[in-house]
Order: sequence, then structure tokens, then C-alpha cells
Amino acid sequence: MRSRRRSAAAQPRDTSARWTQRVTETSDALDLEPGVFTLKSPRRIAESLERSAERSTRRKTAPFRSAMSMLTFYVNRAGRQLPAAQRKRLEAAKDELRALFGRPRKRTRHTRISRRAQARHR
Repeated sequence: MRSRRRSAAAQPRDTSARWTQRVTETSDALDLEPGVFTLKSPRRIAESLERSAERSTRRKTAPFRSAMSMLTFYVNRAGRQLPAAQRKRLEAAKDELRALFGRPRKRTRHTRISRRAQARHR
């Protein structure tokens, strides 16, 4: 009797291939409020992340960096599964987070003004 080969999906996966899942489930970098990434307001998302980062005693870096890392990790982890509206909201939350921590907001390509346009406005 000939044995069948298991499909790639049925074979056990290398544990290093699932590091993001392990980080999501076991990381104690920040204790996030439930549903923080599903809030409708970018400002509320940023305020929640700020609170979590400020309260955490286990973080290994500055509160701003911890909060921004957690937000970026979530966006990157979701990848293409993240709806465009939610991605836009989370990117706006990054700007709000920068503002809360007194950092300059990121300039988008729509807010950049060319030198020629700046000269016309003077």
C-alpha cells in the first residue's frame, strides 16, 4: 500500500514562520484596551495607545516608541486583509499619536507644496 503525501497545508509548520502569532498572543509589551484598533476615531485610538504606553511598567523603550510600534505592528500584521477605510483611520491615528507626544506630524504627499508653488504664495 502506497502512502500519500500530505498537502503543504496539512504538514506541520516551522515555528519561526508563526512568530507574529506568538508575539500577538504572548507579548507583554503593552496591555492594550480591548478593541482599541476598531475604534472609529483616530484620536481615540491614539489616546488609548498613549494611556497604555504611559501605564506600562514592562516596556523596554520610550512610551511614544512603544505605542507607535504596537500600532505599526497591527497594521503590518493585518496586511491586505485590512479594509482601506480602517487602514486610513489607523494611519491618521499615527499622526494623532505624534501630536499627543509633541512630535511633528508626518507630511503627506498631498500637503507638500513645491518650491515653485511656495514662491507663488509669498
